[in-house]
Amino acid sequence: MDAPVLDVVNVPTISGYSNVEDIEGYQHLVDELSLKIEELEQRMIEVEQFNSSTSKKQLKASKGNSNAKDKDKEKHIPGLKKQQQEASKREAAAAKRMHDLMRQFGTILSQITRHKWAWPFMQPVDVEGLGLHDYYEVIDKPMDFSTIKNQMEANDGTGYKNVRQICGDVRLVFKNAMKYNEERSNVHVMAKTLLKKFEEKWLQFLPKVIEEEKRREEEEAEAQMNIQLVYEAAHAKMARDINNELHELDLHLEELREMVVRKCRKISVEDKRKLGASLTKLSPEDLGKALEIVAQNNPGFQATAEEVDLDIDALTESTLWRLKFFVKGALEVQGKSSCSASLGGNNNSTDNAINNNNNDDDNINNNIKRKREISNAIAKAVKKKSKKPTS
Repeated sequence: MDAPVLDVVNVPTISGYSNVEDIEGYQHLVDELSLKIEELEQRMIEVEQFNSSTSKKQLKASKGNSNAKDKDKEKHIPGLKKQQQEASKREAAAAKRMHDLMRQFGTILSQITRHKWAWPFMQPVDVEGLGLHDYYEVIDKPMDFSTIKNQMEANDGTGYKNVRQICGDVRLVFKNAMKYNEERSNVHVMAKTLLKKFEEKWLQFLPKVIEEEKRREEEEAEAQMNIQLVYEAAHAKMARDINNELHELDLHLEELREMVVRKCRKISVEDKRKLGASLTKLSPEDLGKALEIVAQNNPGFQATAEEVDLDIDALTESTLWRLKFFVKGALEVQGKSSCSASLGGNNNSTDNAINNNNNDDDNINNNIKRKREISNAIAKAVKKKSKKPTS
């Protein structure tokens, strides 16, 4: 299906200018508004990215991956610094509690290592001295109590982070011995006996570990929620600020549009007839928007009535030109949409899924798009005049 052709007069020329300075003045205003629109578009993209990064998983991942630019932005988020400071305090308190648990666990370790059968496991296995040539083929990770002790006392960040890590290595000491030595050998029996004693003591100690892990998990969940609320509040404020700036920009565009319309020639009777014919080609949604344009300057006009009697001759020049701008753009979009539909086939479901975005962000994006269309239309008018000889 061919795109419908808008059979109306071309973009209005500005015939009231007496010199190039007027044209340059309008062009300067248009350029300023275009730059402002681009700035708002970029800020909107940042707001969307900002909002999408507030999930718990992404917040955790961002702790160590934030670049300098992101960290600089975060400095200006109200309440974030306080939350980060409180999180640091919680981390320090949790680390101290875990250190105390590890110290208590050391008592269990001492009881095991003081057992009369613990001596084979106190130092690394002397593989060469004992001629155990296949030891490293059987045992993937050798472990002994002297190594565990050194790990517990390490202060360079390479030591154990929690009790479960120590527990895992204690088990490994005995399981390695049971794996390498035959079941009836002395070392195997000694390891099996000590492992059983250790597991009994570990079961008695385990409730403390579980309590601390649960507390740590709850604190982290609360911290993540607080940070997420801070980010959401910041996002909401950024969105409100952009909306306020869009409203101000809308006022400037309206003023500039009225200035340009006042410089345009009057629409002829034939132009009005063509405009009326073009209105009938609009989709129901675009027709509703066109009627809203009429209603803006005609308070008594009921744009939402079931039957609307639109008198083109009674409309002001400003309203007629605004309708002309809108109708031309709407029909061009309809034409492109018709071509896309004939080529795209079954892509509608995909498009619908892509367009299912956050409502607040969509409203802002639509406002930006509308203002860019208005700005482009004004720019075309100025550009066309700049090519004509002045009178």
